[in-house]
Amino acid sequence: MAEVIRMPRLSDTMAEGVIVAWNKKVGDSVKPGDVLAEVETDKATMELESYNEGTLLYIGVEKGQAAKVDGVLAVIGKKGEDYKPALEEAAASENGSEEGDKKEGDKQEESAEKAAEAPKQPAASKEKSGKVALPDGAKEIRMPLLSDTMTEGKIVSWNKSVGDKVKADDVLADVETDKATMEVVGYEEGTLLYIGVEAGKAAKINEIIAIVGKPGTDVNAYVEAEKSGANDTEDNSKKETEAPQETESAAVNEQASTESDASSNGRIKASPLAKKMAAEKGIDLASVNGSGDGGRITKKDIDGFKPDEKPAAQPAAAKAGAAPAKPVAAFNAIGQEGHTDVQLTQMRKVIAKRLGESKFAAPHFYLTMEINMDNAMTSRIAMNEVSPVKISFN
Repeated sequence: MAEVIRMPRLSDTMAEGVIVAWNKKVGDSVKPGDVLAEVETDKATMELESYNEGTLLYIGVEKGQAAKVDGVLAVIGKKGEDYKPALEEAAASENGSEEGDKKEGDKQEESAEKAAEAPKQPAASKEKSGKVALPDGAKEIRMPLLSDTMTEGKIVSWNKSVGDKVKADDVLADVETDKATMEVVGYEEGTLLYIGVEAGKAAKINEIIAIVGKPGTDVNAYVEAEKSGANDTEDNSKKETEAPQETESAAVNEQASTESDASSNGRIKASPLAKKMAAEKGIDLASVNGSGDGGRITKKDIDGFKPDEKPAAQPAAAKAGAAPAKPVAAFNAIGQEGHTDVQLTQMRKVIAKRLGESKFAAPHFYLTMEINMDNAMTSRIAMNEVSPVKISFN
């Protein structure tokens, strides 16, 4: 009797699989353990083995097409056997399982039909909710979840340019995840109308990275609407955090001004930045004339200070008869400081994150022990005198 081969669930998050290639064709003999096809899931490309023996009578999903979990992929049976009854039985079982769901969704379907009867808006027109519809025939390509720990993917390179023809099995781009660099297949046919993420930049999971559709289709209105919607969300989050940040900064400024603008009861009025710069350059604030309000010393006064203008004042608490302290010359930096920012790879970002989690999420304790290495050092010296290679302590 003919047996139906269905799409297995190859991962716990898998909803459908794409047939990358068939290793058998209709009419070929199949044995248990033979690899029927290669299936691409949401995590990896895996081999689909056969547990039946016979002849491949029917292939239901062509190369490059997707099938849902438990969907019919093929039929195996005796050579020349009629496989249609097996397909009809499989279809009947699927319809029976879906019948209950259909009854529960009758009301939703009726409302959807009424909405469909209403006059349709033209392509790229605004809907009642304020959103802009995607033009007819255009399909979004979003950043897929290429690993269970992936939060974003970096576009390493685009293999297609805007205006190029795209087939369902074409590799659109190479994406660097937190684990490896993988290929992204669009599974859509048409013309590449839009690229949303440039090479070298990262995109979050499910973010639009490209749009494929009919040649000449204008998707600018839809793209702008998507961008403005994301910006609105960001603006709201900024507004929520703006008030506490302003309050905190105001409190810091008030505290700094209170400390620096204290009354002249023996204290020197100077801004916190001026105090820090004076300490780094070895400048006595008592020898600096402040140009701010009430003689307050500012950054400009420290930058323009010359040690020869005024000798450093003696400390008030200096002992009588003590030798006067020599003024400290200002520090003059030699050379030029600089740095280079190197963008981290996705893998390095995750490594850094995991290292931080391991440090703060788990308690640490350290053990030390002392070892007398005198004899070991003596032995190493003696061995190195005759050894053709240098022997290290390791």
